[in-house]
Amino acid sequence: MVAYGAEQRVRLPALRAGWVTQTFVHWPFPPEAVQALVPEELVVDEYEGAAWVGLTPFVMADVRPPGVPAALPGLPTFAETNLRTYVRHRDGRDGLWFLSIEVAFPLMLAARAIGAPYNPGTLDVSTNGDAVSYSGSRWIGDASYRLVVRPGDPIEPTERDVWLISRWRAYTRRLGMLWETPVEHEPWPLSDATVDVLEETLTTAAGLGEAPLGEPVTHFSEGVRHVRLGPSRPCVRGCVTQPS
Repeated sequence: MVAYGAEQRVRLPALRAGWVTQTFVHWPFPPEAVQALVPEELVVDEYEGAAWVGLTPFVMADVRPPGVPAALPGLPTFAETNLRTYVRHRDGRDGLWFLSIEVAFPLMLAARAIGAPYNPGTLDVSTNGDAVSYSGSRWIGDASYRLVVRPGDPIEPTERDVWLISRWRAYTRRLGMLWETPVEHEPWPLSDATVDVLEETLTTAAGLGEAPLGEPVTHFSEGVRHVRLGPSRPCVRGCVTQPS
């Protein structure tokens, strides 16, 4: 079962940040359609017989190296949007696989060195009354999205909510190797959300040509402020995380 709280401590982070004003939109897809988009070392994780793909726009706040306080003026804060699915390594541990990552801060493109699929673009996050709006378009190609949601009341996460939201490592592939990046933060505070507008071509651009199996499941979170991303490590003989 996926853990609601962090599965490991990241004692020596490579990067610290906050992930705020985050929306999660998840669609169920046939597992075989999603499996075709991930490396052979990974198996698509399933819930209720489906693979799930999530569109997750948010604001990456106060990005800084370890040892730098979040209160320091001028720290980078920018919009990012992930298209992701859920996988298991052959050692059984679950994690994220990113189908694409849209980002409004070009320095993040350095993560392409470990295979993170960053795409630079023009992104925007704004609020108008009780509505939160996200939009983005790539600088290269025509992939884009527009999402408007209205957050509702806080909820106590169900088993499915935890399965969709909480993951504590991300896998990438580069130079013929699988890499793992551990993450630690407080549990996500979640609210229901209703969707007013949802237009996107990211799923098609990622290779998902067929329609989802059902309507999207949507959540909103004010976010987590104490994100610790560990150094990425190649998975040579199974992945090894930092000790707890």
